[in-house]
Amino acid sequence: MFYYVEPEVAGGLGDGTVMDTAVTPPYVSVLEYEFSGWMGDELLESFPCFVVTLNLARALKQNQFTGFTLDTVGIKKADEFEIMYPSKILPEFKWLKVHGVAGSSDFGLSQDCRLVVSDAALKVIQSCGLKYADIEEYS
Repeated sequence: MFYYVEPEVAGGLGDGTVMDTAVTPPYVSVLEYEFSGWMGDELLESFPCFVVTLNLARALKQNQFTGFTLDTVGIKKADEFEIMYPSKILPEFKWLKVHGVAGSSDFGLSQDCRLVVSDAALKVIQSCGLKYADIEEYS
């Protein structure tokens, strides 16, 4: 079984992001994720990118899931984040670059650019921390 997963959006693309918007979906070559809040999920999104905590990245690699690579991501706290959570320390994050085939690879993107994950991958993500994502069966 496969599932659509629409993760928590804890911020947006920061000024350090380099993106080509002439293609669909936009192609990002450098990613900076700017946090404006964070409820604690270990998989986050800001279209067209996904980020994962280092903890989740390690679990995904350990399970040898297919359809993604991990890369570096710049992390920044927006002014509102600093005001709302002045002492909050963010964990290290990795950029989850999804390139697999939806419904075949453990990680893939549907035609409408939504994340699709296998049942096994979803279980690992949930075990690390995924409370605020919308999840529905992929058909």
